[in-house]
Amino acid sequence: MTHAIPIRRDARTDHLDVALRLAVGGLPVLPLRAGKGPLANCRNCTDNACGGRPNMKIPGPCQCPFPCHAWAAATTDPTVVTSPAWKAGWRYAGAVGYHPGGAGVTVVDLDDAAAVDWARENLPPTRTVVTTRGEHWIYQGTMRSVNGVRKGVDLKSLMSYARWLGPGTGALAELPEVVRALAEKKPTAFRPAPRAVAVPAPVGGGECRHRSPAYLERGIAMAEQQIAEAASAVHATVYRTFLAVLSAHGRCGCLTEAHIGRLFTAAQAKGESPRHCTDAWTNARTALGM
Repeated sequence: MTHAIPIRRDARTDHLDVALRLAVGGLPVLPLRAGKGPLANCRNCTDNACGGRPNMKIPGPCQCPFPCHAWAAATTDPTVVTSPAWKAGWRYAGAVGYHPGGAGVTVVDLDDAAAVDWARENLPPTRTVVTTRGEHWIYQGTMRSVNGVRKGVDLKSLMSYARWLGPGTGALAELPEVVRALAEKKPTAFRPAPRAVAVPAPVGGGECRHRSPAYLERGIAMAEQQIAEAASAVHATVYRTFLAVLSAHGRCGCLTEAHIGRLFTAAQAKGESPRHCTDAWTNARTALGM
């Protein structure tokens, strides 16, 4: 991985000690529940009160002392990992998680024996970590995270988290094109016209209480431009842009179906499907507690 990760791991060590050693070694960590999901988001982070990334209004790097925002809460700061609030989180944690994208790597999560056999036939060898049901193949390099790229195979990198199960074995290889290609849509002879998607606008429907109408129009136009200019990581750009718009105008009720339609149209023009647009919008609302 990009940063040095301690090789020794004592299975008897509690989650806090493991997380602290990993953080000191440069791996961004976070506590996971026994079911491998991240601990619940912190309500104090509503409206980026926790200190989301400046000017982008998206979660992370989170300044809140609580383990919130899932992957964006992952940290390498020992003072955060050992803070009183995080210690409480570690007491209830069932596992240690980490943010692969934050460590500069991509995890190919192989969920069963059939997926492992497929990887051995089709992917270049790299560092391998044995999981409960399959294996994690870890490559140097980042990409957008996608679940279900084929049966039993998920890609975990940017805006995602993985369970720490030890350093694994084998040399870390560069992220190959064959893995990146798994996340790409199948080529088509033509690009379909954008489809309308019914997504409810935030309740309110009135004038923005804290911004002028001109500010809202400028914000939507800038969001359209940001999506249109994305040269790579389109899915991540769409999500971040939706999050920024909702953070600024999602609660005052000034957003209308027409505004949302413009954002979805811009995203679909870059190749995003209606379902991906809806998922990104829903995930952004959830991240903001809306």
